[in-house]
Amino acid sequence: MVEHVIDNIQNLDVSRIVTIVGHGAEKVKETLGEKSEYVLQAEQLGTAHAVQQAESILADLEGTTLVVCGDTPLIRDETLKSLVEFHQKQNAKATILTAVAENPYGYGRIIRNEKGQVSQIVEQKDASDEQQLVKEINTGTYCFDNKALFESLKLVKNENAQGEYYLPDVIEILKAQGEIVSAFTTDDFDEILGVNDRVALSQAEEIMRARINEKHMRNGVTIINP
Repeated sequence: MVEHVIDNIQNLDVSRIVTIVGHGAEKVKETLGEKSEYVLQAEQLGTAHAVQQAESILADLEGTTLVVCGDTPLIRDETLKSLVEFHQKQNAKATILTAVAENPYGYGRIIRNEKGQVSQIVEQKDASDEQQLVKEINTGTYCFDNKALFESLKLVKNENAQGEYYLPDVIEILKAQGEIVSAFTTDDFDEILGVNDRVALSQAEEIMRARINEKHMRNGVTIINP
C-alpha cells in the first residue's frame, strides 16, 4: 500500500524520500527497498512524534517538506504537485491538504477564523459539538517549510484526549507565531481514503480498479463488464 504513495511521490521533483517505520518495519523496508530512506519510530506516540524522528537527518535542511500518510494509496501525484506549487506561491510556512466530507466523523476538523483563514485543526475526540458540525477535514497531507516544521515540533505537547503528540498542532503553533498557514482543497474525496481495515482496503481496491479501467477505456480498450 505504501508503495503506491512512494511511487507517486517519486513522480515529483523531490531530493529525498524518508519513510517513518514502526511495527512491521522490516516488511516495509523489504517492500520499498532503495526507493526510500528509513527512520524508526520505536514508540508510537502520535503523528508529530513520528515526523520528529527524522529530525537528525532533515532538520538543518532548507526547502519544502511534504508529509503524506502511508495508508492513503489513492492520493494522486497531480494533487501532490498542485499542493506543493500552491504552498510555494502562498509563501506559507505550512499548507494543509483538505477535503469536504459529507460524513466527517473520525477526521480532524479545519477550523477557520472570521476572515476564512485556517486557525487550527481539531481532532474528533477533542472537538466541541459545534466543531463537529464542520465538514472541511484534514486529510493528513501537508507541506511545510522544513526548518519551521522542526522548530515547531519541539513545542508540541500531548495535552489531549489521546495523550499523543499531534502533527496538526504545528498549525496552531505557526499561527500563534504570526506565520502564514494556508489550505489547498481536493475535490476528489476518494484520494484521501485511509486504509485501516479490510473494509477500507476493499473500497480502495475497487476505486483503483475503476481508475485503471477508465484509463484503458479512454485509450480505446473495450472491457467487458468493467
